Amino acid sequence: MNALTPDDERRFRDALVAHPEWRAIAEADIETAEMLSLSTVPETPPAGIRAALLAQIAVTPQGEVPAAPAAPAQELPRVDPVSSISAPRRWSRAVFALAACLAVLVGVGIGAVALNQQLNRPTSVVALQEIQSAPDAQKATVELADGGTATAHWSASAGAAVLVTDGIPAPADGKSYELWFVRGETAVPAGVFAVEDGRATAALEGDMHAGDVIAVTVEQAGGSPTGTPTSDPFIVIPTA
Repeated sequence: MNALTPDDERRFRDALVAHPEWRAIAEADIETAEMLSLSTVPETPPAGIRAALLAQIAVTPQGEVPAAPAAPAQELPRVDPVSSISAPRRWSRAVFALAACLAVLVGVGIGAVALNQQLNRPTSVVALQEIQSAPDAQKATVELADGGTATAHWSASAGAAVLVTDGIPAPADGKSYELWFVRGETAVPAGVFAVEDGRATAALEGDMHAGDVIAVTVEQAGGSPTGTPTSDPFIVIPTA
């Protein structure tokens, strides 16, 4: 993650040479860090952080030393020149430490949001990315009667299939869209999915077989109670 100082980087490299059994672990960690960096987008820290810090600095006394208690008349007050000089410096260090802490908190917050988004991606999105990265990735698109489109993505090596739709209406109240693997005369249920703003990305449940047809029907909410289609499919995508 390029977070080491030059000296630490040299010690790290020397340790890998001295312990070759660690190299596989280090390479796996480097690959993971690279994947995380590719999945995030730059974020701008909230403008209020800088404004709040500058406002606090504006009202905080700078360089002032608290008045010493009055000394008895017969005794001159003792002044420590080192303490008098170092007080403003301690205050300055405190301000810079505060600024550094705020910067770290902002960075940690942004990183946590990005990492949380990465770790909590929908299963269908993860499956689609795995399919698209597979060497045997395939897809097929059909135009629907209402003007929308449906694209099936699948990969035998990934063992997954995903349907991506665009421009289809949400099902009526009390209804669901249900996915099916159609093998000859047999329809195998593969889950239901929802539509938002005319779009959906749905991973098919179960194992896809070579030559399966991917179909979608309108069923009662939650899916067909009989495990077989109760209506004609309005999406039919051959994969062979």
